Amino acid sequence: MNSTIPTIPTKLAKLSATIDDRTPAHRDRAIDGLRALALLAVPTGHWLLGGFTLDTGGGLHNASPLATFGMLAPASWILQLLGIFFLVGGYSSYHSYRRRKGSVREWITGRLTRLGRPVLGVTAVWALLLPALHYGLDIPTATLHTASTLVVQPLWFVGVYAVITALTPYCVRASQRFGFRAAAPLLGSVAVVDLLRYGPYADAMPSWVSLLNLLPGWMFAYQLGVSWADKRLGRREAWLLFVGGAALFAALLLAFHYPASMVGVPGASRTNSHPPSLLVLALAAGQSGAAILLRDRLARLLRRPVLWAPVVVINLSAMTILCWHQTAMLAAAVPASYFGEIPGLTTAPDTVGWILARMAWMPLFAGLLMAIAKFAQPLETPWERTGRTRRAVAGVLAAGFAYFALAA
Repeated sequence: MNSTIPTIPTKLAKLSATIDDRTPAHRDRAIDGLRALALLAVPTGHWLLGGFTLDTGGGLHNASPLATFGMLAPASWILQLLGIFFLVGGYSSYHSYRRRKGSVREWITGRLTRLGRPVLGVTAVWALLLPALHYGLDIPTATLHTASTLVVQPLWFVGVYAVITALTPYCVRASQRFGFRAAAPLLGSVAVVDLLRYGPYADAMPSWVSLLNLLPGWMFAYQLGVSWADKRLGRREAWLLFVGGAALFAALLLAFHYPASMVGVPGASRTNSHPPSLLVLALAAGQSGAAILLRDRLARLLRRPVLWAPVVVINLSAMTILCWHQTAMLAAAVPASYFGEIPGLTTAPDTVGWILARMAWMPLFAGLLMAIAKFAQPLETPWERTGRTRRAVAGVLAAGFAYFALAA
């Protein structure tokens, strides 16, 4: 009798087949696959490299295993896939922009609204959580500051991405006029700023000069994606990106002594990602070249329903993953802080045992994120039943939370 009851693998196979059958034939599976890969790298990197320490009052503070284990820096080269995300973002935006039926302004407004809703949602919810956690559950203020910083941390990316998305019409024009070379001035701009802030006159430069890299640094891969979609970037140019990016990456590390880690390390005097240095662009160039060269192979691989189904699910939850993955980790770490030092959660990330323990906690983080996603998913869809008053309240709450997080 039990043999007639569908097993879990059978149910998953049927679900995968259903998703595959409902996928339009024109859907670019390789682009969706690359986006899903870049999306998964964000929580994976933050969960692996974001540790905590516990103070005498039970408060949580941020810590990183990279401060002790410098040999883990190459892992950040793999987990830092924002270049791929901006590449496929530029590719997708090009096609969306060309297919638009309304005005350019309407297209930009629609894209920015899609990005803004989930950000407004997560920050407004956390604004309500903070007083409840502090006064209701007696969570230490130190823990709340740490949590707020972590929640805000990925949202800077959404802000930068929104600004670059608004510049899509100019990216399209640049590609049509200059083709693949349209990204070169962005690379050159970052190189000049790096020379100013790290070169012989670095001591005379104001601290804000590094911020000049913020827009061109992340726009570089986006512009490459626009040119790729515009058919101005083919396999020959992809090989140039791959080889040239790898060579520049090696030169910056070995000859110019750039920090090896692609993410910030506590106590380090230099960082590559905030804002991006030339090393980030070198990595993005190499990754972009590899992605373009492997596109056809990836598309064939994703013809398999069992591989394609997860890609669809991840893409449908893109902003939820970006906005709520830190909350999932905090949902495990904050309760754990009540019980003192728990390996991989509230102990200092300075031993091999911590690394092994943190990897063991990863499935729990993923499970918590999936549970949170059921609540947060509606925040990605249009707020049709939300009036102006509620939206205004959400905006005030979000602003208050942002102030608390940044003031920390």
